[in-house]
Formats: sequence, C-alpha cells, structure tokens
Amino acid sequence: MKRYVLDSFAIIAFFEDEPGADLVEQVLRELLSGEARAWMSVINWGEVYYSTVREQGTDAAEKVLLQLDSYPIEIVGADNELTKEAAVLKGTHRIAYADCFAAALARKKKAMLLTGDPEFEMLEKEAKILWLTAN
Repeated sequence: MKRYVLDSFAIIAFFEDEPGADLVEQVLRELLSGEARAWMSVINWGEVYYSTVREQGTDAAEKVLLQLDSYPIEIVGADNELTKEAAVLKGTHRIAYADCFAAALARKKKAMLLTGDPEFEMLEKEAKILWLTAN
C-alpha cells in the first residue's frame, strides 16, 4: 500500500488549484479508494489554516478544514518523539521548523512526502519526496 505524508504546500496547492494540484488530487483519490494511507502533522495542518486565514479569511479557512476532513488523512499530534526528530532536522538543516515536522513524520511512517516546497531539496537524503512539479 502506498504511504504519503502531506505537507501544507501540497494541500494549499490543491485547494487553490495551483501547479501540482492534479497530483494531489490523484493522491486523494488513492486515499478514498483505499489504495493508499496518508498522514499530516498537526503543525502542517495549522499552516494550512493560518495561510488560508491570512489570504481569504477565517470563514474560508473553516471551509478548507471541513473539506480536508472529508479525506482519510490522519492528523498526527506533535508528541515528544516527533518533536525531537523535527528538532534534530532543524538543528542540522536551514529549513523552516514546521517543514521539519513533515519530514520527520515521513521518516517515521516510511512514507513519501508530498510537497512542492523547494526548501525540502536539502532534505532529500533525509526523506523520500514526491514533488508536485519537476524540480
């Protein structure tokens, strides 16, 4: 079974119909058909929310979360183990701390990290990345 961790970049690309949205849609279809499993860090889930609030307001952000809830994506809390793994990545790479949670979760779940965020290029040796667009 395919295994994915979804970064906020991928979810935002899907909801805003940005480049790579078609690949995210394909992954979401795989989830709905039971061909794949997916996880998302609560930290990255929060990024989706605050980014939508900033761009479109709270009502739109609430709608995005409701739509996101319709997909079988497990939102994973930031426990001590995951937070420590993210902190190690942050301590050894110049990358946003929230992105480190996505990478740490992908490593923990032995899953492909779905993103288009170029910051992840420096983590390609740390996690398997499925890029939304050709890099």
